[in-house]
Amino acid sequence: MGELLQPSQALATDSGGSCQVEKFLGSGGQGEVYQARWEGKPFALKWYFPDSANAGQLRSLQTLVHKGPPSARFLWPLELLSNSGFPGFGYLMQLRGPRFKGVIDIMKRRVEPSFRALATAGFGLAESFLDLHAKGLCYCDISWGNVFLDPDTGEVAICDNDNVIVNGQKPTIAGTPYFMAPEVVRAEALPSIETDKFSLAVLLFYLFFVDHPLKGKKEAAIRAFDLPAMNKLFGTEPLYIFDPSDSSNAPVAGLHDNAIAFQEVYPTFLKKLFEKAFTTGLRDPQHGRVTENEWRSAMVRLRDSIVYCRHCGAENFYDAEAMQAGGGKPVACWSCAKDVVLPFRIRINKAVSMLNHDSKLYPHHVDDGRLFDFSGPVAEVVRHPQNPGIWGLKNLSSEKWVVIAQDGTAKDVEPGKSAPLASGSRINFGKVEGDIRY
Repeated sequence: MGELLQPSQALATDSGGSCQVEKFLGSGGQGEVYQARWEGKPFALKWYFPDSANAGQLRSLQTLVHKGPPSARFLWPLELLSNSGFPGFGYLMQLRGPRFKGVIDIMKRRVEPSFRALATAGFGLAESFLDLHAKGLCYCDISWGNVFLDPDTGEVAICDNDNVIVNGQKPTIAGTPYFMAPEVVRAEALPSIETDKFSLAVLLFYLFFVDHPLKGKKEAAIRAFDLPAMNKLFGTEPLYIFDPSDSSNAPVAGLHDNAIAFQEVYPTFLKKLFEKAFTTGLRDPQHGRVTENEWRSAMVRLRDSIVYCRHCGAENFYDAEAMQAGGGKPVACWSCAKDVVLPFRIRINKAVSMLNHDSKLYPHHVDDGRLFDFSGPVAEVVRHPQNPGIWGLKNLSSEKWVVIAQDGTAKDVEPGKSAPLASGSRINFGKVEGDIRY
């Protein structure tokens, strides 16, 4: 058990109720976390150490409770707690379920999410911080210790939200080393929404490359990785390991093998976005950083680009730019080195989605007025019930589609029915039209 609270101890809530301490969960730099019961349900309870239970922290918590969570992905302070028997305070938040694993678990390969799960997590993180920033709030301390994901689905949970501040206010912390923006490392700026964008890019790089974007040859040359060395690497002389115009900090084989390997796996558009984040994003904090919307779009495109290798089943990516540069030749699977055979695919506006055996389309894909809406699928790839060699796109929506064959003949596709997948055909979804290719 922790040192601050005891089992069965009752604490008063600001709203006039009470909660009961059940068991100790863990301890951090600011306080201890317990499981507690409130209104008949289990919650997490954080109680501050005396030196952290100051007036500034209390005012910050009051603001956060009043504003409410930006989305359900945040394990947000819900209710302030006090105890008449001794000084101090704490707060209640949602419990993090056991299915959520930390980024450290990915780094140490204790869990290995699929690329689809990683893309879903990347989308969730970008959208979460967009929601936070839209409320005028700054997280200050985006890092691997504060983010958790379900490795099976990619669903994310964001913890330690008690350090969130109103953008422009003086923060209680500067951030976590390795994630701090260069201008914060150089003490030229305080954490803000703009520095959050840099920290988010670092976090996403860790998720996708299992490495740090600024740790290459320059890190390898450092004998003592002390504070001056960190300030130089991350503050005064930061350089992207894949900077196209300067290879002096390129990744080193044997030290940065993850970054080297994954650079060959991901499609060109994603690599270009990381390049922007750590080149112009290093030099121009106000205008050069990748926005949350750019990350959202890239993560959706990445998920829609997944194609399974027919030989080994590994997830690969459709990369139109790489194929064009290679004269249209098939791309080799990163896992078995055999040619990747593309499945049927559909182009809607300028976006291309691979139609794998498990692919689904959402309102995001077929309605320009509902971008980033993944509330429920409107179409899914299915096999013909009598002929498993024939594939179709099943209408899961409540709207009628029209499929136009290559010869120009048209046929209605009612809800619950399927449009056969045939190269050269088109499907009119009502507001947009998609072209089928193979």
